[in-house]
Amino acid sequence: MAPELGFRHDGDEFMGKRDELIAKYADDLKTKCGMTADMALLTKVVIGCGPAIYNADASTVAGSQPAELETVKTNFLMKKLGLKDGPELMAAIHSVIETYGKSERNKYRAVIYYMLTKHFGKESVYA
Repeated sequence: MAPELGFRHDGDEFMGKRDELIAKYADDLKTKCGMTADMALLTKVVIGCGPAIYNADASTVAGSQPAELETVKTNFLMKKLGLKDGPELMAAIHSVIETYGKSERNKYRAVIYYMLTKHFGKESVYA
């Protein structure tokens, strides 16, 4: 029987890579953002990002590109977290990017999404 498309035969290696990324994101939260990750929530956010975490371009957020920030607002805050559009959404995105560090080259999508989830108290979305 052929393996399902999009999945490796060696599930352990696939999980190992995800675990490495989760550890990297937790480290970013601690060293760059000054917060200790709720590992259960971070893991759920990472899983929610899907295969994007394995793509160098898709795994990061270009914090200086308005179109990219609009995508975060529409696809994550409004669609995933169920928030209503308003100026507070973009203000929160800018605040999270400020916390991460504007000069930080790699702003990982999973870290941004985690901080936005915490900011809006929407952890229940991942329950």
